Amino acid sequence: MITPELTRAVEAIMRDASDRAIAPRYRLLASHEIIAKAADDVVTVADHESEAILTEKLAALLPEADVVGEEAVHADKSVLERLKDRLCWIVDPLDGTMNFSQGKPPFGILVALADKGETIGGWILDTLTGRFCHAGIGTGAWIDGERVAARTSGESPPVAAISTIFMDEDAREKVIRHIAPHYRLVDIPRCAAEQYPRLVLGTNDISVFNRTLPWDHSAGVLFLNEAGGKAARPDGSAYRVDEYERRELLGASSPKLWDEFAEIIARIR
Repeated sequence: MITPELTRAVEAIMRDASDRAIAPRYRLLASHEIIAKAADDVVTVADHESEAILTEKLAALLPEADVVGEEAVHADKSVLERLKDRLCWIVDPLDGTMNFSQGKPPFGILVALADKGETIGGWILDTLTGRFCHAGIGTGAWIDGERVAARTSGESPPVAAISTIFMDEDAREKVIRHIAPHYRLVDIPRCAAEQYPRLVLGTNDISVFNRTLPWDHSAGVLFLNEAGGKAARPDGSAYRVDEYERRELLGASSPKLWDEFAEIIARIR
């Protein structure tokens, strides 16, 4: 299903959305073009225009696949139901919108293809640098045309980028108290399109995600796993896009580091 020809077509579509909807507005957004979605989340005109381009072109590329976009789901939660029983494109038209709206990197576009809840293809575009990551199930992980294998940072203690933004106060305190002695804690980029490549490229060793929405994680989880790292639920079960109400996801640059971290997390419970 995930052929080189398909990947080239998806890449062209993502770059077109980036060039037309996102890049021209970077650091040029008017105040009325930034709209609050929640207390800690915004959407911009670039998100909506990028999603419109991606939805139209991906639907034409594979007419048999539905499209599940982040902003479409925000408007109508029932769109998520499509992930359970059919072939679907999953679209994050502008990942890292808060960064983008503040005129700073990183941000990007995430696209995945899932069949009945299982991700089979993932594509990640850094819209500023042009870095293009992709993976197909069983076909490895690639960056700018070169196959890649996940590598650790080599640091001791390992580097952990942990998202505590959506944790309650008690959970946040437990994570910091129990994890800090074993890892060097660093800030998260607030952008999954950057965080997953960091786990593959040796920048970070560990990441923890509390919210695990499909448009944020489907492409990155597949990319990390195909590179030889590991992303999974804390109990070791696989991440599935149709389990969108579940929370918590652990990612690591190697299975060994994942196991060690999961053991610490289990002790916190």
